[in-house]
Amino acid sequence: MSARRDNTPTPKDEEMQKLVEPASPAPKEHGNKGSATKAISSCALYSFCSVSMVLVNKSLASSYNHLISGDLNILLVVFQAIIAVVAVELSKMMGWVEYPNFNFKTAKQWAPVNIMFCGMLFTGMASLQHNSVPMVTIFKNITNIVVAGGDYFCFGTQVEGLVLAAFGVMLAGAIFAGKNDVETTFLGMFWMAMNCLTTAGYILYMKFATKNVKLSKFGMVFYNNLLCTCFLLPCCALNGELQLFLQTDAIHTFDYAWKNSFAGFVGFFLNFASLTCVANTGPTTYAIVGSLNKVPTALLGWTLFNAVITPQTWFFIAVSMCGGFLFSYAKIRTSRKAARRNV
Repeated sequence: MSARRDNTPTPKDEEMQKLVEPASPAPKEHGNKGSATKAISSCALYSFCSVSMVLVNKSLASSYNHLISGDLNILLVVFQAIIAVVAVELSKMMGWVEYPNFNFKTAKQWAPVNIMFCGMLFTGMASLQHNSVPMVTIFKNITNIVVAGGDYFCFGTQVEGLVLAAFGVMLAGAIFAGKNDVETTFLGMFWMAMNCLTTAGYILYMKFATKNVKLSKFGMVFYNNLLCTCFLLPCCALNGELQLFLQTDAIHTFDYAWKNSFAGFVGFFLNFASLTCVANTGPTTYAIVGSLNKVPTALLGWTLFNAVITPQTWFFIAVSMCGGFLFSYAKIRTSRKAARRNV
């Protein structure tokens, strides 16, 4: 007579069952909260670094511009890029960060970011020479709309109606604030249009590069500043800025060198913050945060440097804040909808 088989599971059977059973998926709610935290923190870091950089450069300008018979705008960017390269290389030597050694293939992949940046820098300076500041501000807000369109066509990012409404509010605020001081020429319109395209191209390609170039963020900071130096230093030699700097003994001081070094150190963090913000949020949010940075910059300039804020500027600040709140509400609403779909 055959023995009756006992089907009671043994401890060994239970262990095998645990190994075979698929793990229960982690709640997606925590992932959404983590993404939201990353987005908010990266935007806050980018805003802080951007405003800090503007204030440091404002301090440099107010302290030394009267000693220089011309301007050193591009050369200052080169100085700060060199300091950023030194800072990230020292961090690598200390073992705090890691990224591969320089190679030309990676440099070629990253070069379009710097070409767009140089184009944005030069066309921005040209547009300021041929247009009033309010007119340039209006086009900066138009650039945000171009970036949002590029974000949709290049990366498939859906743009909600409330986001477009926020852009409209900010653009309308810039138009009304500067309606009595809008001056431009055909050449000025050309340079502003070129600045709009190069700025949008810079932001959008930076998003593409952060997704496709296999580098850590610190590696991107290294290539960004190294290539920036390679592209802009010859321009400084050609336009006379390098010669002007060498001939102006009044700025060959420890204070000037220290302030430039500090600005380069801030630029190191600004590069990292910009790349992180674009990667964690997207080109559209990066562009809108950049526009809203004008609000704390104006208020801090008024407080620290006694800069005059006209009634039109106060109006622009108020409207920009309204547009920023509307944009934030639209993004929060979108995140909540996505969270409900993923539950």
